[in-house]
Amino acid sequence: MIRHIVLFTWTDDATDEQKATVTAELRKLPDAIPELRSYTVGPDVGINQGNHAYGVVADFDSVDDYIVYRDHPRHQAVIAEHIKPILGARAAVQIEV
Repeated sequence: MIRHIVLFTWTDDATDEQKATVTAELRKLPDAIPELRSYTVGPDVGINQGNHAYGVVADFDSVDDYIVYRDHPRHQAVIAEHIKPILGARAAVQIEV
């Protein structure tokens, strides 16, 4: 199984509405991309200072399934239309679990 983990920090001018739209749009992806086995998205809950503002954790049966997700037009549209306009920083890793 492949686990994809992404962390975002938003720009200072990102609005609460824009951030909420990111969550709403990302949560639509499991219905559009059957290769997703598990999908969790959401803002940091603020327990520790210095964390990224937002996280995505996605599980896939194989590398090929991850690539389908990575390149899927709906996923790419969410990135282009909702994430990139407010993205300050991004970190990502794919690990085998």
